[in-house]
Amino acid sequence: MAVTLDSVIEYLQPQVPTVDRPFGIYLWDIFVDACTTLLGWNPSEFVFTQGVLPLSTFNPVVITIALYYVVILGGREIMKGFAPMKLSFLFRVHNILLTFISGLLLALLVEQLFPIIYRHGLFYAICNEGSWTQQIVTLYYLNYLTKYVELLDTVFLVVKKKPLTFLHCYHHGATAALCYSQLIGHTSVSWVVISLNLGVHVVMYWYYFLSSCGIRVWWKEWVTRLQIIQFVIDLGFVYFASYTYFTSNYFPELPNAGNCAGEEFAAIYGCLVLTSYLFLFIAFYISVYHKKGKKAAAAKAAAASATNGEKKEPVASPVKVAKKPSKKA
Repeated sequence: MAVTLDSVIEYLQPQVPTVDRPFGIYLWDIFVDACTTLLGWNPSEFVFTQGVLPLSTFNPVVITIALYYVVILGGREIMKGFAPMKLSFLFRVHNILLTFISGLLLALLVEQLFPIIYRHGLFYAICNEGSWTQQIVTLYYLNYLTKYVELLDTVFLVVKKKPLTFLHCYHHGATAALCYSQLIGHTSVSWVVISLNLGVHVVMYWYYFLSSCGIRVWWKEWVTRLQIIQFVIDLGFVYFASYTYFTSNYFPELPNAGNCAGEEFAAIYGCLVLTSYLFLFIAFYISVYHKKGKKAAAAKAAAASATNGEKKEPVASPVKVAKKPSKKA
């Protein structure tokens, strides 16, 4: 069905939110019609098929990620002989685009997940194959593709001659591999990690956009805090899903909630990568904000001491005058 003015008005007419339409409108239908009209692609007909879709098999994924590291490390060496580039307009477009895409995918995911959680419960949503629906898998794949667009974050740093940290480079490459592993591993708990990540990215890329426009915001530190909170919640769900899977299949005598959908390699890789993220981001936060805060406090204290006159000028000690002996008559 093509997008028409009447259909848009019908879609956007305010309605009472329901379980199936938590936003009062059905975003998926609008999304399908927009993609069909503008791109000639119908998301409702999408089927994730390995070997047919771009970056859907192991070798292209490994080659692309390896190429990413070659480009950024080689580019950093090449840029040593050139002046840094600004690319302000492109950087703003990149950030505002990823802000919009992240927000759209998050809203579409929430719309699909809410009825599942409401009707079947949280355990069903994270462990049952029933939460691996056609619509949700479509959104997973689109989110997966954005991870390769996000690799441009590092390219901008290279051409601007900004420092490249281990955390930044490792995180971008590993996240693309992580999304791929969960997509082919059919882990139903994926929506927790993806939804939280999309929410954080809305905030993060919006911050980058504002910063690129020269706007300073007070909540810069909260971007890293949100990332840490995200990984703590991720690991709670992923550890639980992995634990109940392995215990129910290999150690049934141990307490567990039952089996959980997904492949073992995906569960193990997900636990390892997300755990590494948590420790690396905590270390980054301490290094950047905690130490900086201590230095700022020390400088403030020193300035206050000088202002309050704690550094007093030395006072000359009184000079003792020796008395001459009196002459006796």
